[in-house]
Amino acid sequence: MSNLSQEQQPGAAASGQQPQDAKTRALSLIGYILGISYPLLALSTGARGLYQLFLRDDLAKLGPALSVLTAVLYLVAAIGFFKRTPRWWRIAVAALAVETVLVLAVGALSFIMPELIGSTAWRHFGQDYGYFPLIQPLLGLIYLLWKPTRVAFGVGGNA
Repeated sequence: MSNLSQEQQPGAAASGQQPQDAKTRALSLIGYILGISYPLLALSTGARGLYQLFLRDDLAKLGPALSVLTAVLYLVAAIGFFKRTPRWWRIAVAALAVETVLVLAVGALSFIMPELIGSTAWRHFGQDYGYFPLIQPLLGLIYLLWKPTRVAFGVGGNA
């Protein structure tokens, strides 16, 4: 995902030779999975949202508009996972925080006003997608706020 030396990699031990513990391996794996899934989801969600927004007159426009917004947030988060700078770390954290709030808000509203929300990945907290839209930004925030990741991005103190 990046050109960081072993000492700078989020999963690398301080000496560079010690074995990684299970938590470190798991969080590193989460980071790599998110770095792959977010660009794919941005593409698929964006294409779906644009198709629905411009070619489907039978749908409530809020659902497709939310899908396009989702795609933008996914794209910003994806860039943030790859551009390892303090600025992009902050942008990615903000995008994931906004995504989390919107998933919760849209998920709740989809039960209260289903006709307004329509069909979107965030409907019923992502129920149609195995709740992945709810879990994904939380995993992203955990990964980005993890101390070795912050250090790799140049945010915070030394590990």
